[in-house]
Order: sequence, then structure tokens, then C-alpha cells
Amino acid sequence: MATGKVARRTAVGDVEDLLDSPEIEALIAELDALRWTGRKGYGARALVGACLVKTLFALPTWTRTAAMIAEHPGLQAALGGCPSLWACYRFTVKLREHSEALADCLDRIAIALQAELPGIGADIAIDASDMPAFANGQRYVSKGGRERERFSDPDASWGHRSAVSTRKGGGFYGYKLHLAVCSRTGLPLAWQVETARRHESRRLYCGRAAVEREFGRLKHDYGLAPLRVRGLQRIRLHADLTMLARLAQALSRARFV
Repeated sequence: MATGKVARRTAVGDVEDLLDSPEIEALIAELDALRWTGRKGYGARALVGACLVKTLFALPTWTRTAAMIAEHPGLQAALGGCPSLWACYRFTVKLREHSEALADCLDRIAIALQAELPGIGADIAIDASDMPAFANGQRYVSKGGRERERFSDPDASWGHRSAVSTRKGGGFYGYKLHLAVCSRTGLPLAWQVETARRHESRRLYCGRAAVEREFGRLKHDYGLAPLRVRGLQRIRLHADLTMLARLAQALSRARFV
């Protein structure tokens, strides 16, 4: 049974509007064309919709996402189906294998945003933010114990993060999201997930106030954190899907206005 957030009426409407947008419809058509064999299963619309539900409701796991859809007739109607937990997992594998389709969709959304929001990207803020791994990075299994032979997330590494109001600065184990944000609209323009040891160039990173606001929005409102997947490629896909929902929602609202 799903727990946590109750489905918001506005977010349910957003899911249907986003799935009907021409940019995401093109992604759905491209993914449907890749299905050439096997049993019918769930359509790409239902599975892309599940990705949007996970982000818009800030759900950390596919287990809670599938449970919410199963208990919510409005979401099932918007998606055109009720994909299972395992179908969602298989779909993320497919998206990693065909990452160019998702990249093309993000490019289409970016072009449409430029048409709807003139001046977007004129002023840019750049910074990086920590994304602690869903794993233990300690060198030893226990204090004074034997050295750890393998790590559950070998792509993660130790890095440094600055202090904020709720915690002190210091080392952390995981990844960093490098993000360029439009200072005027607050929308993300470009991003890259790297292992935590990759440092930021102080010469390039500026305008932290604007980008820190967007980091907070992505982490708390769109479920970018906490991480519940391991491996650099999986985390990059998680970030891309988060940005897809964020930018597509902004585009939908800009068109409505």
C-alpha cells in the first residue's frame, strides 16, 4: 500500500497535459517504434507517464510510484494503463540503452522554451550540488575492522561539500550535479552528473543564489534527492528524467499563460 504524499489534483492534471504535449508525444512515438517483438505489455505512454508521476510527486522509489498509480484512478486514466513495478524497472533499462531519444526530447523542449520565453539563458548561474550515494563508502567494514573488499556503488567517490544552514561542510560519498540555470526564469539549461571527486572550477562557477534555489526546488519538489539508485549511468538517467518533468511542466505553463 502506498504511503507518503497524497496525489495532488494539479499534479494529476499536469501529467496528462505533459503527455499530450508535442515534444513528449514525439518521444512516446519513438519509443513505441522500438518495440518490435515480444508480448504487447505496457505502452510507452503509460511508462513515460510513470516517470513523470515519480518526479512530479517527488516519490523516491518505483515501488511507491507503482503503488500510487495502482491506487489512483485519475492517474491510470491519464496514463492509459497501470504499469507494474517490474515494467518500470525494465523501462529504465530501455531508456539507458536509447538515451539519444530522451536527449532529443529534452532538446525539443529547450527549443520550445526559447520561443515561449524570450530572453531565457541571457543570464546564467552555474554551480554544483552534492548528491550523497545510496551506499556506504567507508573504507573499513567496522571501526578497527577489516578493509572493505567491494563497494555497493563503485562509481561513487568521496568529495567535499560546502556548509549550509542545516549542516556543516566536509566530506561526503556520492556524486555531484553540475548545473547551469537561467537567472531570470530559474529554469535549468544544462546539467551533468559526475562522481564527487570531480571538483568545480571557481572561475566558471558563479551566481550561486539563483542556482541554489533551483537545487532546492529539484531536490525537494521534484524528487532529485535522496538517491535510491546506484551507478553513474542510472543516476544520470534519474537526473535527466527529473529535468524532463521540470522543463516540460514549465513549458506547459508558459503555453497556458
